[in-house]
Amino acid sequence: MAGRTFAIGDIHGDIHALYRLLSKFPELTPEDTIVFLGDYIDRGPRSKDVVDFVRRLPSTTPARVICLRGNHEDAWLRVVERGWDGFVLPPINGCLAAYRSFVGGAPAAEGEEPHATERAMLMSGKFFPEDVLHWMYSLPYYYEDEHALYVHAGIPKRDGRWVHPAELEDKTVLLWLRDEDFFVNYRGKTIVFGHTTTSCLPPELSSFTPDDPDDLWAGVNVIGIDTGCGKGGFLTAVEFPALNVYESRE
Repeated sequence: MAGRTFAIGDIHGDIHALYRLLSKFPELTPEDTIVFLGDYIDRGPRSKDVVDFVRRLPSTTPARVICLRGNHEDAWLRVVERGWDGFVLPPINGCLAAYRSFVGGAPAAEGEEPHATERAMLMSGKFFPEDVLHWMYSLPYYYEDEHALYVHAGIPKRDGRWVHPAELEDKTVLLWLRDEDFFVNYRGKTIVFGHTTTSCLPPELSSFTPDDPDDLWAGVNVIGIDTGCGKGGFLTAVEFPALNVYESRE
């Protein structure tokens, strides 16, 4: 019999939400798996602490730990490789908060622009330690077990069928996809995703608390668990096969 899997949504630099969420989990065993769906950094004030914590977690829990790549990790790797000012400079992406977390600066206020001396480091990504960059490069694009398929954003449709991640040559689509067709019409093995905040998904199609658009979103074969952590919301996890839901909010 397969063990339990606990899928955790986008954290975005909110270490306290992660602590609160994990404190609500049952006691874990070596048969259990924790799957993080990516987006550990940006927006919240403590990106560095989140990265440090999830990297250490395999040595502090008996459960297996899987850390997937999110689009924010993918974006920063692009910044380091070739630059991407359009990602790092808009305040909505929260990149200044990540920078200051890693260099020990004051938390970034909402909408705050970087100082002149910060812009160059932001635009190069050179403030990330080498070991953190190596870790980001190592993050897989998806995970699959007996219960579900886990991706950061979703899976694409090609020639009228949903494409399994293993078939994709360019797997970055799994990190960036935001397609209503996937949310509404996907059918197949259950897919758990983050990336798109649940408040942006059609509440009338969710079988889980449809009266609360900020909550976990459960479609027919898709479960969205980005509940806005790091940007005014909270952190959510779903447990398989029991489908228990855990939240950092009280």
